[in-house]
Amino acid sequence: MEKTINIFGDSITYGGYVEGISWVDQLRNYLEENPNDYFEVYNLGITGDTSGGVLKRFTVENEARIPDIIMIAIGINDSKYINTKGNPFVPFEEFGNNLLSVVEQAKLFTENIVFVGLTKVDEARTMGNCEWDTNEYFDNENVEIYNAKIKEICEKNNLFFIEMLDLLENKDLKDGLHPNSVGHEKMFLRIRDFLVENEII
Repeated sequence: MEKTINIFGDSITYGGYVEGISWVDQLRNYLEENPNDYFEVYNLGITGDTSGGVLKRFTVENEARIPDIIMIAIGINDSKYINTKGNPFVPFEEFGNNLLSVVEQAKLFTENIVFVGLTKVDEARTMGNCEWDTNEYFDNENVEIYNAKIKEICEKNNLFFIEMLDLLENKDLKDGLHPNSVGHEKMFLRIRDFLVENEII
């Protein structure tokens, strides 16, 4: 039986900055070896994307490739702030509302909705020392707050949630934010095991 998996996210989902195979590509390779079902995996990650960006393209992307499973790995760009903590890239309340709208739309396509939680950052390299923009700050306190909102929404809507905050170490991050090849492999293994254990794949 052929099944379609649409995976939404940002550069971590897309596989940006990784020298090797992203967790999405590793999942695709694993599923291609599945003798029972054929899975078409679409990587819909876009570098720099936020919950608002996913929301804007969500229905169109899903209508183009009708999914049996939707996976959403978004939020770390929402959690960053510009110059000061009082200036979040996506305000917390707006972030929650965006996620609720995404969930509402997702349920029109499938009941198999999986959120992938946020990964930690190495603050020594993301607090005003970002390689891409010194005005952008990522800290683990904000990451944890936004991650908790994702988890809360999943619990209230009976959706699957894969915890990631405890998974990666600083040495698993290429630039303090994006996982390196080891980090992506760790993510793939946890995601694969969760999907198998919950009979999603």
